[in-house]
Amino acid sequence: MITQQKQSLEAKHDILPVEDIDYLEVYSGNAKQAVFYYCKLFGMKVTAYKGLETGCRDRVSYVVEKGDIRFVITGTFTPDHPIAKFVNKHGDAVKDIALRVQNVEETYRKAVERGGIPICEPFEETDEFGLVKKAVIGTFGDTVHTLIERSEYQGAFLPGFQPVEEEEPAIDTAITRIDHLAINVEKMDEWTDYYERVFGFTLIKEFKKDDVSSDSSSLMTKALRNGNHRIKLPIVEPAPGKKKSQVQEFIDYNLGAGVQHVALETDNILQAVENLQQNGIRFLYTPDAYYELLPNRVGSIEEPIDELNRLNILVDRDDEGYLLQIFSQPMQDRPTMFFEIIQRKGSNGFGNGNIRALFEAVEREQEKRGNL
Repeated sequence: MITQQKQSLEAKHDILPVEDIDYLEVYSGNAKQAVFYYCKLFGMKVTAYKGLETGCRDRVSYVVEKGDIRFVITGTFTPDHPIAKFVNKHGDAVKDIALRVQNVEETYRKAVERGGIPICEPFEETDEFGLVKKAVIGTFGDTVHTLIERSEYQGAFLPGFQPVEEEEPAIDTAITRIDHLAINVEKMDEWTDYYERVFGFTLIKEFKKDDVSSDSSSLMTKALRNGNHRIKLPIVEPAPGKKKSQVQEFIDYNLGAGVQHVALETDNILQAVENLQQNGIRFLYTPDAYYELLPNRVGSIEEPIDELNRLNILVDRDDEGYLLQIFSQPMQDRPTMFFEIIQRKGSNGFGNGNIRALFEAVEREQEKRGNL
């Protein structure tokens, strides 16, 4: 029976093999300034560019990278362009979670057969550096997944982009890759089923209303991951509470579902947070009382408690190990997308034990905004 279950699980993983997140594309009202934000605060650098100077007349895109993290910051020149309409509705937000695959045609066909939302059938882009294949599948809100096959391409990011040579930032923020994307929706079960059915993702964690709450608000979460465990998507829904939850606040100001936060992984969270703060990132505050109780709650850890306290870093432990995490303020005036910095010491969780402390920190900010 166990062997049959294992074979069934492996078969499910093979439904739609996805290698990794290739890039996140953020639509921005001012791409040039947004790029400065990402480079200055996160220690990224521009590696490729497409715009008027390269013959692209309707949009501008900057590729910014750090380690295995790759963002594409895209804007437009005219107010009636779909990019401008997206930004007017959502503010600066993730439009595209591009997924790297080995075979675009087969992946697209299987995804649509299983109920995936067809946006754009497979097509090719070429230049002197080779060939890239793409297709587009719809998902929650106004977000899409570009399926991308780039094994035959040797140029700067994608056809139409020119390489940009920049020096490494002077301050190393020690972030390495995208750990997970937290997605806020109004119908969690609907989108959990979508990723299980269409992409073959599997459920790894589930937090119900009473598991994830403060005295004032709560939420529900189902966390999914793909077959090779490279992509993790906690899908979050607001739950009824005495006051408005952070998830409902996001949905209200984003005008619908979207990526609430991007979790960036690091191998040294003390260095990462120290340098990110030096660069200007503002993180949520955690009271000293949290750290007084920390040793009894999580047991022995390698990091000094006083340093975690000074930097406002949270800690959580599960059966597999522990993790350290911290959450930033929203990246824009709208209380929508923000960032998490996370270091895993064996744990594959998402900091369930920290939810109350996080909720209370977020609620302090919501109260300042008059949205609690």
